[in-house]
Amino acid sequence: MVTVVDALLEEWALVRDGAPFPAGRATVLPVRDERGPAVLKVGAATDAPALEPLALQRWGGTGAARLLRADPHRRALLLERLAGPDLADPAAGHWDVAACELVGAHLGLLHVDPPPQVPRLATYVAERTGALAALPRDAPLPHRLVEQAVSLGRALARDPGEERLLHTDLHYAHLVAGEDPDDWRAVSPKPLAGDPHSEVAPLLWHRWEDVTGDVRGTLRRRFHAAIDAAGLDEDRARDWVVVRTVHRALAGLADRELVTRCVAVAKAVQE
Repeated sequence: MVTVVDALLEEWALVRDGAPFPAGRATVLPVRDERGPAVLKVGAATDAPALEPLALQRWGGTGAARLLRADPHRRALLLERLAGPDLADPAAGHWDVAACELVGAHLGLLHVDPPPQVPRLATYVAERTGALAALPRDAPLPHRLVEQAVSLGRALARDPGEERLLHTDLHYAHLVAGEDPDDWRAVSPKPLAGDPHSEVAPLLWHRWEDVTGDVRGTLRRRFHAAIDAAGLDEDRARDWVVVRTVHRALAGLADRELVTRCVAVAKAVQE
């Protein structure tokens, strides 16, 4: 049986160039063509229609991996292959707060005018806030935190601010070094059009092993390092962290550890 990957390798004149990279639901395969090394990324057939190529086309290699070719119907992308490592790798040499500063500073390269086809963050937030408001009082989330996230979510949906193209999932593993060690590129965007202040939250969720022993202090240092480097308003960024983090908990209510982490993040930025 010929798979989508096999068909693309033949149609795009690509040659496998190593073992697949770990990538969750997608298949990510190092390949080569007449131009040199590249990466073939193919999403799962059940995934939503791909928005990633829209963002990569708009960025055009500035601050993000360059898109070489795309077939949205087959959820297939051919991308430049970056030298690495990513910021989650100790070999990158950036400790926790320094990594947050780097990500925060990088966001400015990505926050350009969004393509019209990209959905709005405000619409998504309004939908998730409605689902959050419908939670029963005995749900495994502190009720006061739920009420706060509902109030903030409704306010942010009504006042979306200046809408820019957002990565929405820029954390340590999604910022990768290019050939030049100072040339960092974003990968794996989940693009929306919305408020840049919403971008900080993923930095507080990842590299959780680094927060052990001083959860509140580490998360607060990350938060302030990122917003200072990005030039964001502290209060509005804090509101977005609460909303996005509680929405994340809502999506994973069956995972007690995830919910506990989300509550810790939401509390840390407010205490």
